[in-house]
Amino acid sequence: MGRLSYDSVDVLIYDPVPANRAATRAALYALGFRRTVNVSTLEAFVEAIQRNPPDIALCEADEGGEELCSTIQQLRQGGACANPFIVIIVTAWDKSSGLINRVVSSGADDLLLRPFSTSVLGSRIEAHIERRKGFVITTDYVGPDRRRDDGRPGSAEMFDPPNSLRMKAKEKLSTEVVTRRLEGELKQAREKLQCEKLRRDSFQICILWRLLQDQRPGAAPPDMDKLIELARSIEQRCRDTEFHPAVEWCESILAAAEGLNMGVDRNASMHLLGHAALSMHLIFHPEKTPAEQIAEIDATVALMRARNQSQAMAS
Repeated sequence: MGRLSYDSVDVLIYDPVPANRAATRAALYALGFRRTVNVSTLEAFVEAIQRNPPDIALCEADEGGEELCSTIQQLRQGGACANPFIVIIVTAWDKSSGLINRVVSSGADDLLLRPFSTSVLGSRIEAHIERRKGFVITTDYVGPDRRRDDGRPGSAEMFDPPNSLRMKAKEKLSTEVVTRRLEGELKQAREKLQCEKLRRDSFQICILWRLLQDQRPGAAPPDMDKLIELARSIEQRCRDTEFHPAVEWCESILAAAEGLNMGVDRNASMHLLGHAALSMHLIFHPEKTPAEQIAEIDATVALMRARNQSQAMAS
């Protein structure tokens, strides 16, 4: 631990319980951290991250952790602050599988169960300096790669997120140098996050359209709320960007979804939805021909149906 220096590392502690906050801060102080900010509410936590993103955040999950995990998920999606890639360690007394699954799905770097020792906290922090997991981006998840089997094929490309904690603690860079370097790395990482989210979300809309188009009797209907949510997210992300033409297609998708929900001329609404979804998807995948696009969508839908059928038979 001697090779690491925490003097200039900015830490944000969120915990609604004063005793917990004091214990966490004392452990951090014993490890050498001197720049800590304490907040007692989730609102104050979000405000602090937006105002001055820390290098590392320690957050307490209470009452099941739903609100905290939702906040972390939104942060990782890139909309809450300038740095969606800060190191996040969730602390908790709850050892239930439900909380663990929520934390894992939120995109947090780690879960540390209480009570923990100073040495355990130090080891976890050191791991995120020396061996932080690469991040992946999917439709519903941005965060550390959780795939247990490294040989398992997956379409999510892994990348190393900006890590100002490492810059300060291990590389011992000055605040000015860290600021300049982080600015450049964040620009590249946010562009990657933006592009990958748009590509994946637009593909998901195409999948939902195809499932709706080929809906079979007795099968559960596709998630229309999800389709609308994705279209609105893409619309917001594309405004004032090079992908601005996608905004018009998002509006057409939303109009088609409204028509389907109201039961107004299903054939016309489905035609509009399919045309808009495919046209928008091509904006983010200019390298694909329309035929390649349809083939990829159909192959994915076939895999989904085969998996669902297998699970149904197993149950």
